[in-house]
Amino acid sequence: MRAFRGVAAIAAVVLACLTLRVPTAPAQGPIVDPTLVSRAIAADAYAKSRPGTTGIVVFDRQTGAIWQNSGADNPVWACSTAKLEMVASLLLRDSSGAIKLTGGDRDLMHRMLNVSDDNAADQLWKKYNGGGQFGRDFATFGMTHTTFRTPQAPYWGWERTTAADLDRLMNAALDKLSPADRDYLIREMRSVGPIQQWGVWGAGPAAQPGTKDGWSPDNPDGSWLDHSVGFVGPNQRYSVAITGDTKTVNGGDEIGRETATKVAGILFDGYFH
Repeated sequence: MRAFRGVAAIAAVVLACLTLRVPTAPAQGPIVDPTLVSRAIAADAYAKSRPGTTGIVVFDRQTGAIWQNSGADNPVWACSTAKLEMVASLLLRDSSGAIKLTGGDRDLMHRMLNVSDDNAADQLWKKYNGGGQFGRDFATFGMTHTTFRTPQAPYWGWERTTAADLDRLMNAALDKLSPADRDYLIREMRSVGPIQQWGVWGAGPAAQPGTKDGWSPDNPDGSWLDHSVGFVGPNQRYSVAITGDTKTVNGGDEIGRETATKVAGILFDGYFH
């Protein structure tokens, strides 16, 4: 994973395990947190011990430091994480005056975020994707490696993405939305229904997590995809994206969700007080 600037011993350990990228240190001094660096190394080691492949990205929204493991740029089917991009796109378009969201639209958005309702996503896709606007907004959110399976017939349910792109999406949404829309999105992601209380949710209640999850048995071998993107900490200090492809047939969904939840827990459970 990418890691914060730190003392030589910490940097050596991190470089042995993870990819390193360090932002310019702020004037007040180093931005290293050895505890979190250790947690990042442990989370990556755990992910590597699990079936399949896992992509992990953690971004410090205050300092600009990033951890990223070797699976962060692996392309995966986005599953229902695509609904987060749809909601952010709709909110931006509504704020700009390009569209006017109705009460019914907002109910559909709530259902997409709260219980990952596919029918709600289909309805909003058909109503507001004229000219492929959702796809054009990939660039707005920094989703440089996200594509549709069939560009000529784009559909939210068939997008390829990466953990790195999902992390950039989360940050762009938090940064670009109006204050009211940003607060709305934070509330929705912090109050998801039980079906989505895994993945980033595993950071624990003290971390004040918000999440949007996606899952599907979309691989030819029957393996499951289980992804989670969101934020943790006061003022959404850290964004987190976790993608997983179990590459196993038996119990794939349970295994994938357990992996994503444990990764988030290793990173942040007990970190905030």
